[in-house]
Amino acid sequence: MRRNSHAIFATITASTLLFGGFATATAQAAPAKAASLYAPSALVLTVARGEDPLTATVERAVTLTCAPTAEGTHPDPAAACKELAEVRGKFSELTAGPSNRTCTRQWDPVVVTAHGVWQGKQVQFSTTYGNACEMAGSMNDNAVFAF
Repeated sequence: MRRNSHAIFATITASTLLFGGFATATAQAAPAKAASLYAPSALVLTVARGEDPLTATVERAVTLTCAPTAEGTHPDPAAACKELAEVRGKFSELTAGPSNRTCTRQWDPVVVTAHGVWQGKQVQFSTTYGNACEMAGSMNDNAVFAF
């Protein structure tokens, strides 16, 4: 019986491809993970120099995750998450209210932004202040942008 080396090679190659394809298919068909009980709350907060949030130079940025636990690179994630929960994730309410801080009228604009997800809903917030003093006064010592 004479063996054809090309036929043997073709059979081995076909077998390898066939079984390799099955291995790849089964590796990709992993069972889905159980859904979380918590709606996601993950944000990126920035403080930047400039008038326009799209062109301002970012000076500081942190991450903040509030569910299921408060964590991230924010210096006080528990306090920031608590404040956001009190205003139901409405960043504009963090800056509401009068400021008792006296600031100069120096024009050195500062932009604060928040992008991400709050309790499963997309969030995009930005506001511009005339200078850092105005920003600090408007925030009324809130922890969210205190980084």
